[in-house]
Amino acid sequence: VNIKYTGVCNSDYHAWKGDWAFKPILPLVLGHEGAGVVVAKGENVTNFEIGDHAGVKWVNSTCQSCSFCEEAHESSCPNQKNSGYTVQGTYQQYAVANAVQAAHLPKDVDLAKAAPLLCAGLTVYKALKNANIRAGDWVTIIGAGGGLGTLAVQYARAMGYKILAIDGTNKKDHVLSKGADEFIDFNAVSDIPEEVLKVTEGGPHAVINVSNSVKAYHDAVKYVRPTGTVVLVGLPKGGATLSTDIVSHVLRAINVKGSVVGNRADTREAIEFFRRGKVESQVKIVGLSEAPEVFKLMEKGEILGRYVLDTTK
Repeated sequence: VNIKYTGVCNSDYHAWKGDWAFKPILPLVLGHEGAGVVVAKGENVTNFEIGDHAGVKWVNSTCQSCSFCEEAHESSCPNQKNSGYTVQGTYQQYAVANAVQAAHLPKDVDLAKAAPLLCAGLTVYKALKNANIRAGDWVTIIGAGGGLGTLAVQYARAMGYKILAIDGTNKKDHVLSKGADEFIDFNAVSDIPEEVLKVTEGGPHAVINVSNSVKAYHDAVKYVRPTGTVVLVGLPKGGATLSTDIVSHVLRAINVKGSVVGNRADTREAIEFFRRGKVESQVKIVGLSEAPEVFKLMEKGEILGRYVLDTTK
């Protein structure tokens, strides 16, 4: 695939820093949100043609034969290969993609804006599906002003949920403009669980945490509504743990669920929301050479929306 644009994901930053116990290959080309044009294919590839638009995702390939693959849990395949982590990624002009896992991108879709959907969009869309809630239910999104959070708010709006967004002061206007119903500034509130319970009148039916705040995870299990679900998405540095009061956990019948990227069907659905105009992909395009500067902004928590790298610059 001739990569035209590739999104900058927080996972790229952690791979660069080596923050997780599971270490990437070295030397490594980062990137797993690559959108481009098919320029060559193997003789056995029948589902893509030269000139088609394709996306290279985090799940680069899977075995297709284990029980997880058979049941569409491709992101849990023990033999999967991951773009920009265990195989070379998309921070380059040409990348090899697996024909089974590569995403079909409609030609009427802006490739720069489609790139972040291949991980950020797919991740939050899958998390919302995993929350297993109904239209009209409350969902709290922690880290709502960042790249994942901005998309999560929009997907949640398109899916018919009531949205309580949590983030810092400078993110409020941005998040509300994307469709959040209520906003809590974690810098201005001393007791976040108490405030969430008040705003949602008893707690949200689901909590999606796309931040890497361990405190936010511990708060979430306190304020999620009985029978509700806390979906773990954001990845703190290695060694972080989550503990809950067992008695409260049992009596409230709450669920704590991990969620990673979606499968091929989830990918198609997430892209279709965007194609139909239900989700806006807010991107800032910079040159590939500026990736280090984007990482510095990540460290400071100053990113609104998603940065996308133009691989020609």
